Amino acid sequence: MLLGLVLSVLGLVVLSLAADQFVRGAARLAVVLRMAPIVVGAVVVGFGTSAPEMLVSTVAAADGRLDIGVGNIVGSNVANISLVLGAASFVTVVPVGSSVVRRDAAVSVAAVALFALLVQGDISRLEGLVLVAALAAWFVLVLTGARTGGGASDMEDLSEIVGEHPPALGVESVRTVVSLALVAGSAYVLVEGAERVAEALNLSGGFVGYTMVAVGTSAPELVTAVAAARQRQTELLVGNLLGSNVFNSLAVGGAIGLAGPGPVGDVTVQTLGSLMMVVICVVSWVDMAIGHKVSRTDGVVLLGLWAASIALLAG
Repeated sequence: MLLGLVLSVLGLVVLSLAADQFVRGAARLAVVLRMAPIVVGAVVVGFGTSAPEMLVSTVAAADGRLDIGVGNIVGSNVANISLVLGAASFVTVVPVGSSVVRRDAAVSVAAVALFALLVQGDISRLEGLVLVAALAAWFVLVLTGARTGGGASDMEDLSEIVGEHPPALGVESVRTVVSLALVAGSAYVLVEGAERVAEALNLSGGFVGYTMVAVGTSAPELVTAVAAARQRQTELLVGNLLGSNVFNSLAVGGAIGLAGPGPVGDVTVQTLGSLMMVVICVVSWVDMAIGHKVSRTDGVVLLGLWAASIALLAG
């Protein structure tokens, strides 16, 4: 039990720090290589921010612990839209633009629903390919929207990550490679620790993935969201969280289907957890559409939904 906790905490700490450096290194390296800003913002940064979920879930699936991988995806999606957004709303009111409600939230809910549907029963490589194909279609929509002036948010994200000084190829290459190796290594340590904790407490791998692992892999988003709320820089906050759910559902979901297809050991997280994930995402979408903001009252509701989902799965 103690060793499992130590491995889990160590894995989470290294994972969070390395993931942040990987995002910065990958984005700055892409700029050095003269990739289009929209590609850097939507693809490179998007994949980078989902690197913790990607590596943890893929490692778990490839190692035959598919329930931890599925639990991590479901739990991360729920945590992003309830725990992270709810915590940010306690600092300041988070505005939600009409374009975010109309485009980002709709795509996010569709991606979450597709993952929830395909994850039922056994997960096959074909279903993994379907999720990857849906991700590719989303990229096409993003790139098409950029040509009509929809890439301003990506430019703002990019300027914040890259900074004012020109990045150097050698430095950013080393940063990206080393941080990615640390993300992969810490993901393995985290999965091993989570498995030990689950066995010691007689908990399912899916439940541990939904709670401890998901909160850990969502920690970078939580820290970033609260910091943005404190500085009143909340314009991109909701869109980034919704985009993270798209990557989690399609990219990470597709990765586990390709890396470790088979039956999910934790049927409760697979069925009830997936259902609650969709319900929470739809409820948040409706709330955003009505008020065009996330207030402290909304945050209480979101945090309550997150706590209720854990209680239901634990029962």
